[in-house]
Amino acid sequence: MTLNGVKVIAVTGGKGGVGKTSTAINTAVALAEKGKRVLVLDADLGLANVDVMLGLRADRNLSHVINGECGLDDILLEGPSGIQIIPATSGYQSMVELSAKQHVGLIRAFSEMRSECDVLIVDTAAGISDMVLSFARASQDVMVVVCDEPTSITDAYALIKLLSRDYGVFRFRVVANMVRSLREGQELFAKLSRVTDRFLDVAIEQVATIPFDDNLRQSIRKQSVVVTAYPNSPAAIAYQGLASKILSWPVPQQPTGHLEFFVERLITKPHASRSATQEVS
Repeated sequence: MTLNGVKVIAVTGGKGGVGKTSTAINTAVALAEKGKRVLVLDADLGLANVDVMLGLRADRNLSHVINGECGLDDILLEGPSGIQIIPATSGYQSMVELSAKQHVGLIRAFSEMRSECDVLIVDTAAGISDMVLSFARASQDVMVVVCDEPTSITDAYALIKLLSRDYGVFRFRVVANMVRSLREGQELFAKLSRVTDRFLDVAIEQVATIPFDDNLRQSIRKQSVVVTAYPNSPAAIAYQGLASKILSWPVPQQPTGHLEFFVERLITKPHASRSATQEVS
């Protein structure tokens, strides 16, 4: 696989139920429709659901790759608009639990991939576990999905604090999701911005406002994406705008643009996980 120039984006949120996976797959499809080769890594290694949300069946998954039974190319699923998906499975609570042999095998699996991609989207698990932090710190861009709930804002802040304090991540892209209006999205971003500006030395940028849209709910029920099922809906238009914005982000040509380096960073043992409540206090 050509490793230079692959943009790696972690989609995370610090809390479940904020629409993180929906954001990941709709953004992936929107990018694919703009001519990009997109690979989606389902990084919720305990509760994988990308394949389920798209109505796909995975006969083999990441656990088979980790155990050396096959390569990444052998488990790839093709999704809407030609996006490629690396399905995960239950049973692996954290990447740091892998043996040294499995670490080497995973790095080799990424470097030996024949499938080409321009963008790797990493759909992390909910929460601020070691696993989530590992995937986020290994990516070039961290996209934080937040909705207008106190717990969502609190957990997003905790995630940003941990990544900036312990891993040197100082730039975050924020997606205001499930809002009733553009103004509500701006106010939501302002709430998060006020607390990060006061207590943290980070730069956060609002990159999308995704409206509450019944078409999105309908597409989820159909196990499809709103971008293709209802392309003229408000949510689809917002995701298309997000994809256009992502295309304007610089693509690093240094080692951080390499999938091999991404995995090497990924398996580096992180600090012990902490709860959101502990970190905000």
